[in-house]
Amino acid sequence: MDAESRRLLGRLIRRERIAHLGTLRDAAPMVSMTLYLPEPDFSVFYVHVSRLAWHTQDMQHDARVALSISETDDRRADPFTLMRVSIRGEAAQIPTGPKDAWLGRFPEQAINFELADFSFWKIVPRDARFVAGYGRIHNASAAELAATSAAP
Repeated sequence: MDAESRRLLGRLIRRERIAHLGTLRDAAPMVSMTLYLPEPDFSVFYVHVSRLAWHTQDMQHDARVALSISETDDRRADPFTLMRVSIRGEAAQIPTGPKDAWLGRFPEQAINFELADFSFWKIVPRDARFVAGYGRIHNASAAELAATSAAP
């Protein structure tokens, strides 16, 4: 991946806050919207989810997941030129998470920390596929994804 693509990918992951989380539900794909928080080095992506949600129940049964992060639709003529990345990885529930950083990014989510059914999960990337625009597609290992975090 060239330097400009690394910079664009890093900016996309840091700027956007919404992802679509793909899980396996009864051996079939299920996708739902979620909020995410990346580690500064993109080695882990955190989600804070309710155990009542299907995606949480799915992760309890099968750790294989995907996060899809896309540039916000700006109503351009060809939405296929929007940048997007799909990150495949493994999810694991963790006893504590980056609560302060989460609330810094999502202050309106403070109420969820008062509810007993919410917990942090970490998603450790396996690999990624980045589409920087029409015909500009890059596959990246977890190490290559982490390397994009250092791009300005």
